[in-house]
Amino acid sequence: MDNSSDQSRAANAIRQKLQQALGLHRRGALADAKEIYQDILKQRPDDFDALFLLGVIACQTNNPRQGEELFGKAIRINPDVAEAYNNRGNALKDLGRPDEAIADYDKAISLRPDYAEAYNNRGIVFKDLNRLDEAIASYDKAISLKPDNAEAHNNRGIALRDVRRLDEAMVSFDRAISLRPNYAAAHYNRGNALQDVGRPEEALASYDKALALNHDDAAAHNNRGNALRDLQRLDEALVSYDNAISLKPDHTVAYNNRGNTFKDLMRFDEALASYDRAISIKPDYAEAHNNRGTLLKRINRLDQALASYAKAIALKPDFSEAHYNRGNALKDAKRLDEALASYDRALSLSPELVGAEGVRLHAKMQLCDWTNFETECANLVSSVRDGKTNTEPFAFLAVSSSPFDQLQCARLWVTKNFPSSQQPRRDGARYLHDKIRVGYVSADFREHPVAYLIAGMIEHHDRSRFDVRAISLGADDKSGIRAQLKESFEVFIDAGAYSDEQIAELVRSSELDILVDLMGFTTYSRTGIFAARPAPIQVNYLGYPGTMGASFIDYIIADETVIPAERKECYFESIAVLPNTYLANDSGRTISDKIFNRSDAGLPSEGIVFCCFNNNYKIQPRIFDRWMRILKQVDGSVLWLFEGNATAAKNLRREAAARGVNAERLDFAKRLPLLSEHLARHKLADLFLDTLPYNAHTTASDALWAGLPVLTCVGETFAGRVAASLLKAIELPELVTTTPEAYEQMAVRLATYPEQLAAIKRKLSEKRLTAPLFDTELFTRHIETAYTAMYQRHRAGLPCDDIFVAK
Repeated sequence: MDNSSDQSRAANAIRQKLQQALGLHRRGALADAKEIYQDILKQRPDDFDALFLLGVIACQTNNPRQGEELFGKAIRINPDVAEAYNNRGNALKDLGRPDEAIADYDKAISLRPDYAEAYNNRGIVFKDLNRLDEAIASYDKAISLKPDNAEAHNNRGIALRDVRRLDEAMVSFDRAISLRPNYAAAHYNRGNALQDVGRPEEALASYDKALALNHDDAAAHNNRGNALRDLQRLDEALVSYDNAISLKPDHTVAYNNRGNTFKDLMRFDEALASYDRAISIKPDYAEAHNNRGTLLKRINRLDQALASYAKAIALKPDFSEAHYNRGNALKDAKRLDEALASYDRALSLSPELVGAEGVRLHAKMQLCDWTNFETECANLVSSVRDGKTNTEPFAFLAVSSSPFDQLQCARLWVTKNFPSSQQPRRDGARYLHDKIRVGYVSADFREHPVAYLIAGMIEHHDRSRFDVRAISLGADDKSGIRAQLKESFEVFIDAGAYSDEQIAELVRSSELDILVDLMGFTTYSRTGIFAARPAPIQVNYLGYPGTMGASFIDYIIADETVIPAERKECYFESIAVLPNTYLANDSGRTISDKIFNRSDAGLPSEGIVFCCFNNNYKIQPRIFDRWMRILKQVDGSVLWLFEGNATAAKNLRREAAARGVNAERLDFAKRLPLLSEHLARHKLADLFLDTLPYNAHTTASDALWAGLPVLTCVGETFAGRVAASLLKAIELPELVTTTPEAYEQMAVRLATYPEQLAAIKRKLSEKRLTAPLFDTELFTRHIETAYTAMYQRHRAGLPCDDIFVAK
């Protein structure tokens, strides 16, 4: 028999087997195909096709190591087949050997320069290595060779998203979907990009499409939950996270996100359980430890919060957010020196970290640490002008800046953190009530200056025309002032355990006409309630002395001194201008009969006592320079300050010595438990010296009510003009100076001419109960007039506009 004929028949038989196996392979009958490939190799051990295709099956059955070996044998038999290198590259990628994988893709491309799939696969490895520019270049080449390669368009979009070229990423995902409308991964990735650019409604639609095509995608359920959370559809978000977890019980990210959502819903125990579950599955999950710390801080378990932040930082030392959050917890624990160190670390890692630059500077100001102070203030103002959210607005108020800068800061903060709801709670209806329903929202219905300021106003509201309600966001401190307020409001709702969404719904269902935010951007504020737009008229009043820069705040309560006409364009709200002063005061506050003497307070028995009980962060180098010059010019005088913390007292004494003033001429008052006694001890002082750029507000009212004259210098911003407003309202405009030089000269003159100071004190004593400042009933009628004008404009269908209340 002819040997060549036998070989030909054998070869034909092998080809037939190969075709049979390929048919089975293509139909997914991998075990049957594998058996035939192996049979072929028994007959012909060096059969390239059988080795190559067995390698393909090995990779398809999650055995990349065997696949790499089989492709290697095939390549040794025929080193000129590009597909073998491409597939071995895939196996090497799965084995975590990226450099070798890239070398194989490069070899495949050198053998076949138009090999689009190899370029695409090469891009995937570059992306995994975070060599994103090279990844994008590889995807671009794949697409230029094969424009209808949907996978390459999708992968290109992923890489572009990672380099924050989000508009281009969206184009890539859209192109992938146009080529393959049922491409679930592309819909999912498109949703991610939309989420990145703050379009959660559209992101949700993309995730829904992805899940309609592949309902078992746990990642899509998780990210769908994120979009729903951004839309404040929190209960639905929880369902999505639960779906992700049911599909993937060890889905730590979903547990973490679920914890965040429970926290938003104020369901703190469930939030903590979710974080703990994430950590039990993945003990090194730094983000979950950080979020757990934030929750614990929220419920005032500061030691445990600090332990969680420490764990997050130990696991991820460069975790800037955890360092920042640790600083916030330390600040709340009054450990300001340590807080400052944490802020420094956070900023060294992430100089653009949202809010961090401002809160760090504020901590330094609380410590009266003026190292590089002017430079750091100037840098913060520049960052705001450059459009960066480097500071929260409240911290920015104490930095020398313009009203326009403060508007810019507020607008940036609101845009970043409190975008107006896309589904406002209010449906546009105009309520028809016998009385105007006014709701006051605050966490400060407690031992807090705001509570003492408004108590009389609430009591004096005309109940025949106004239905006055409180929505309390803070805990019950069992104080007398809280009990007084609970008695004064017609309805007092303890809503501290309610979510923003629940409070917004409460406001809407209660049909409140006017919702007054007594907090603005101060501590424990809940701006998200107002962003949901639950009331037709929303007002910024009292707690935050500046514009909120938000479209969902309609009015700010002011007077012509704190917001003069020439500065109104720096306020986003319409302005309700009251005739005397915007600041409420309670003429029913008691002053203790307790007799204080100077020796008890550590003050000298003789000589002028200048006083400033403002918070330490309001004391800044320029005003302190003035104070030291005043002390030098007034023999025997001392400066009596409030001691916020021991470090600040030490630093201020050091700064006095550096300016040639004996540090012993600075005395520090401790906080007293009773406000009535604090008011009584004002009698030990002769003249209250105000601060700039942030004036005394409640502290100025306290001083004037206690009979202590306040000397101020009018500033540029709302916060720097409040004391002037109060002095005009008590008919002591002579104590309002317009330049720092005049301020210094007035202080020295009053201290060195006792008869002039005595005349001022007599006038204050006379005006205290007759001038408008402490006429609580008159003030209440004026603010009610403003509320009525707001309400009437709304009822008439007119837009908000400035309101001027006549005397």
